[in-house]
Amino acid sequence: MLALAFAAPLSAEILAQQLPGFYQQLKAEQQFSAAWRPDSTQSVQQWRTEARQLLRDALLWPEQPLDFAAEQLMVEQRDGYQAERWQLNLTPENRVTVSVLRPAGEGPFPAVLLLHDHGAYFLIGKAKLIKPFARDPDLAKAEAWTKRYYDGRFIGDELAAQGYLVLAADSLGFGERGPLNADAQQALAANFFQLGRSLAGLAAYEDLRLAAFLAQLPQVDNTRIAALGFSMGGFRAWQLAALTDDIKAAATISWMTTSDTAMTPGNNQLRGQTAFWMLHPGLAAKLDYPHMAGIAAPKPALFISGAKDRLMPAAGTEQAFATMRQIWQAHGAGEKLVTELWPEQGHQFTAAQQQRVWRWLEEVFAKPAAEDNH
Repeated sequence: MLALAFAAPLSAEILAQQLPGFYQQLKAEQQFSAAWRPDSTQSVQQWRTEARQLLRDALLWPEQPLDFAAEQLMVEQRDGYQAERWQLNLTPENRVTVSVLRPAGEGPFPAVLLLHDHGAYFLIGKAKLIKPFARDPDLAKAEAWTKRYYDGRFIGDELAAQGYLVLAADSLGFGERGPLNADAQQALAANFFQLGRSLAGLAAYEDLRLAAFLAQLPQVDNTRIAALGFSMGGFRAWQLAALTDDIKAAATISWMTTSDTAMTPGNNQLRGQTAFWMLHPGLAAKLDYPHMAGIAAPKPALFISGAKDRLMPAAGTEQAFATMRQIWQAHGAGEKLVTELWPEQGHQFTAAQQQRVWRWLEEVFAKPAAEDNH
């Protein structure tokens, strides 16, 4: 009689994390075959070109040339700048409303593309970053969210007051394009796969389009455009810097780790949540998170994380930072990568961290960005 071998039953802990019982074996097989390595015979510039294309292909979203057909809807004067609502085409299927803050004066202005967090809170998106118009029903929700994660500040308005043109939009499922809920996001992601596409890919492609929109605005100095975000928005910021040279610099708050750390039982990412907006099918077999972020090199990049951030354990963050430093150094641009682990900080974008980012932006954009020859 043929003897059949059966795997051991899943432990209660593994079942609770929705992990396959053999996940450790699968993790051991992740060799990240497309990663940059210091002993590689390939030039770092050639690696960057090929890795960027690998990341772009993983989005499962084709290029769709399309006029933005931007239309201004509303204007509100604020102290030293103007708040505007626009509609524009991001894809043939999606015409979205965006928030723009325009400083007083003629420009061209340095610009910041703000990318909102997840937080399992879908009622608002861009309103987490830019103060809604007066009498907007989302104003109270937005103020409560900023108090929880941003020390009560709308970071877009803070930047506009300093002379930056600022733009933010809702990702699909958030704010005016939702709201979803925790269960519905799983079905949405699965149904994109059934259509041969990816929710993470759509989010990234729309971010690419937002960057391109900023770069073509006559009021924007397209040599000085930064991406900035906290939590999932931080992931989106470094991902966008990796994908397009419309973005000249990126600042990430509370999002950098290794996939090994992210797959540790007890880690929030195993519950799904933001993962649906960040996981590109098959890519994790070839590139780890710091390798993906390294595609942005040699651009200026700032990464701030908290040593007490339970979503991004410090050990994984430090390991990722070390990997990224190797890539920037290989470009001869080690000084352009700034990584900071704040010892008493958790998962927030505090006023002190905001001031750190503002200083960094001022330094990076003090003069026109050097031509990127890569």
